[in-house]
Amino acid sequence: MSEKTIEIFVGTIVLLVALFFLAFTLKVTNFNNGDGSYNLGASFRSAEGIDVGTEVRMAGVKIGSVSSLHLNSVSLQADAEFLILTDIKIPDDSAAVISSEGLLGGSFVEILPGGSFEDLVSGAIIQDTQSSVSLINLLLKLFSGSKE
Repeated sequence: MSEKTIEIFVGTIVLLVALFFLAFTLKVTNFNNGDGSYNLGASFRSAEGIDVGTEVRMAGVKIGSVSSLHLNSVSLQADAEFLILTDIKIPDDSAAVISSEGLLGGSFVEILPGGSFEDLVSGAIIQDTQSSVSLINLLLKLFSGSKE
């Protein structure tokens, strides 16, 4: 084979491998452009440990992700917006909690469903929220003997 034919063959293989890795990355990260989902919001005293792309789970199953996170200049709380799968209905008295996967694990937003018969609609705000518990602060209180 000529040198040009070998270069075209190797280039084609490299391009196919690159496309494979791109498809694999999009599949693994559950890339979602917003189709098939709706928005919910929540305000947290502290959003430590979560960022855009963090999983939103209910009963341990991923139902969405954090789509935006910013500081509210009026309330001085962290406002988060979530993209939730359309087929997941969340009661309007549900709670949003920032939970940890373990001692050294990452954080995620957990939705604790309420008992209401009314569901949250797109654009609704979850009123009942709980921020993450800082392990460092807990250890400092434990070892400093703080009574707070």
